[in-house]
Amino acid sequence: MRKNSRRNNKMRNSTINIGFMTNPIGSCLIGFGNTKVICSATIDDRVPRWMKGKGTGWISAEYSMLPTSTNQRTDRESIRGKQSGRTQEIQRLIGRSIRSVCDLKALGERQIKLDCDVISADGGTRTASITGAWIATKIAIQKLISQKRISTNPLSNKIAAISCGVVDGNVILDLDYIEDSNADVDANFVLSDDNSLVEIQCTGEKSTFSQTQLFEMIELAKSACEELFILQEKSIKEYFSNEKN
Repeated sequence: MRKNSRRNNKMRNSTINIGFMTNPIGSCLIGFGNTKVICSATIDDRVPRWMKGKGTGWISAEYSMLPTSTNQRTDRESIRGKQSGRTQEIQRLIGRSIRSVCDLKALGERQIKLDCDVISADGGTRTASITGAWIATKIAIQKLISQKRISTNPLSNKIAAISCGVVDGNVILDLDYIEDSNADVDANFVLSDDNSLVEIQCTGEKSTFSQTQLFEMIELAKSACEELFILQEKSIKEYFSNEKN
């Protein structure tokens, strides 16, 4: 049992509020416990210069943490004059995770720009961002189809992500900040709803880990993402049902 009384194989309470912002074509506020991220999608009818004339689209992502998202205020990266390596890594992870299940040719020569802004950070900001970014993308694509700007759905599967780790010798799911800070092993898993792995980030922070522990983390991640896929589907259905009424 963890110090917070949550069982080792249990996620924090997950919440999704779709349509959180009025201006983007797709948006949601996603919560993994006390971690809260605003995810939004914007359509740009231009592709990056290096893709012009190729008849295919693109999906990119930007990630940021608000100064007061942590317990001590952190200056905006724009003030520092450059993005940190962590920020660049996470936004690339978000973009390629969503692209992994998207037929970019079906988008035509347009780009979906995803913004993931952390307003409260308590561990798992990248996994919450990926899970919410897929929702924002799905909403945007369904609206593109309804507007007859594209004819087919380019998304083949759902995408969700969750963290796992080894703390005090125990494999645990969905680490909060305290657990992540004290983890011997830290891992993030991105999965598709066809039970495929999209990406694994797994690092021995303070110790090595066994193949058995890795497989145990994978199984926990799969079970958690199955719950997230159900939550994604339910939230999207409710959103479009309310839109019609």
